[in-house]
Amino acid sequence: MKKSPSVLVIGGGSTGTGIARDLAMRGLDVTLVEKGNLTHGTTGRMHGLLHSGGRYAVSDQPSAKECIEENRVLRRIAGHCVEMTGGLFVQRPEDSDEYFEKKLEGCRECGIPAEVLSAEEAREIEPYLAKDIKRAIKVPDGAVDPFRLCVANAASAVEHGARIETHSEVTDVLVEGGEVVGVEVTHQTGTGPYVHGEPGEVEEIRADYVVNATGAWAGQIGDLAGVDVEVRPSKGVMTIMNTRQVDTVINRCRPKGDADIVVPHETTCILGTTDEEVEDPEDYPEEGWEVDLMIETLSELVPMLAEARTIRSFWGVRPLYEPPGTGTEDPTDITREFFLLDHADRDDLPGMTSIVGGKLTTYRMMAEQISDHVCEKLGVDAECRTADVPLPGSEDFTVLRDYMDDFGLRSPIGRRSAQRLGSRADEVLNSVDPNPVVCECEAVTRAEIQDALDTAGTELNSVRIQTRASMGNCQGAICCHRMANELAPEYDEETIRASLDDLYQERWKGERHAMWGTQLSQTALKHMLHAATMNRDEDPAAADADIDFAAFDDGGASEDDASGVASGGAVADGGRLDDRASDDALGGADGDN
Repeated sequence: MKKSPSVLVIGGGSTGTGIARDLAMRGLDVTLVEKGNLTHGTTGRMHGLLHSGGRYAVSDQPSAKECIEENRVLRRIAGHCVEMTGGLFVQRPEDSDEYFEKKLEGCRECGIPAEVLSAEEAREIEPYLAKDIKRAIKVPDGAVDPFRLCVANAASAVEHGARIETHSEVTDVLVEGGEVVGVEVTHQTGTGPYVHGEPGEVEEIRADYVVNATGAWAGQIGDLAGVDVEVRPSKGVMTIMNTRQVDTVINRCRPKGDADIVVPHETTCILGTTDEEVEDPEDYPEEGWEVDLMIETLSELVPMLAEARTIRSFWGVRPLYEPPGTGTEDPTDITREFFLLDHADRDDLPGMTSIVGGKLTTYRMMAEQISDHVCEKLGVDAECRTADVPLPGSEDFTVLRDYMDDFGLRSPIGRRSAQRLGSRADEVLNSVDPNPVVCECEAVTRAEIQDALDTAGTELNSVRIQTRASMGNCQGAICCHRMANELAPEYDEETIRASLDDLYQERWKGERHAMWGTQLSQTALKHMLHAATMNRDEDPAAADADIDFAAFDDGGASEDDASGVASGGAVADGGRLDDRASDDALGGADGDN
């Protein structure tokens, strides 16, 4: 039997997993490597907008046409990842009438359904819009879950024979005889079906062709191969609110500018964004004024945002690409189109192509075009089927409807579980008994956690991105330890504690930018729950020295000291006898001093 050509895909975001799925469905031997979890890069740090193309209808019509085309495809093949919220481009009194008309005309030129609404009609859809808005354009924007989308693409790739390697960083591109023949990867920590190497192990993975789909990191992979990939990373801040202040995507109808979109996403709203060029996609300042700008500016469209509670902020980096010689200075002027860089034609280095630019909405189209390119290079005659074959979870939505009817899923818990799982709801929710709720904020049950652990291994952050557990208002205060408990007894205590720490710290990274008002109180409560109640700030189990637990009595007085001080010089609260004496001399531990 003839061996299938082998392809190595670098990058586990939407484009990389989409490529892996496409090529695997065409019968090629595919390996994907990703240095972190799936969605580690830009895909996991975006506002979740399923573009109608309206945002580019004036400035970048080729991108707008791609968006509306793929918007329709994703609604068909990834229904369990998409919520069709609809979108409004809202004009305020100070916004240009001329630009409003250009936006409307541009949408129609690009085939984007567009309807003009009066201010009253717009507020019938979104009652919390500002009272002084002028009018709006209604378009078919939506919200997409990038985590669920990537996992579904990876799962489909695996079903078709692909190998997915997470926590496997490319440390070298192998070039022999003037041709790319593979990569060297260093496996990091992590367990589960998507991790096959031992931590610290260095592996050479050879392939007939290599695809660089690392987005904003494409230049770094190019450097390892000795070629220039002129990516211009541009950072943008996103701020997450505590609830859905709107149920429709709200865009400001004006030319380019910061803080011009609100995206309802699951139980929250995400405010965005800024556009500032950076040198390094992993090392750039995250500044408080950027968060302030989101709230202050977008409250002009939705006034209640000014007083609403912010639960966290995060930054993402766009993988913008500008062809050499263009000379654009402002990153907002750089096209959002995508480009295939064939390094054989471009740099006289066969065996590798980079794909750069684009956006999540067009990931499948990008994957199709580069898969066509790779197949042509390898002499493979196979058609793309990804626009027609639903992703796992979206195959048959009558299952979802019937499941809700059969089981009477009127509660938020049952409905949200079924909506997340799509056509897999019956299989997953019947797999665990009993099936209590683990995360109340996001209505995630034990069955969903256990289902995610099948692919995540001990990576609780991977469970988080698959289920949304710990991503709600309390940011894991109530459920982090419950999620960790689901790892027992299969894994040892040290492994479980390390995974819990990773999850807790990942939540903290975004919370630290939102600590004012009621969110500061929430963060303090979370700290006290974990640090004091569970003793996680000075956990005896994590100490280097052995703990003399015998030094702690049961709280009763000993024969030696009727005051309650234990005979060994220790007191029930863990203090020392000499500390107690010192406190007494100063008027007691709770004294005036």
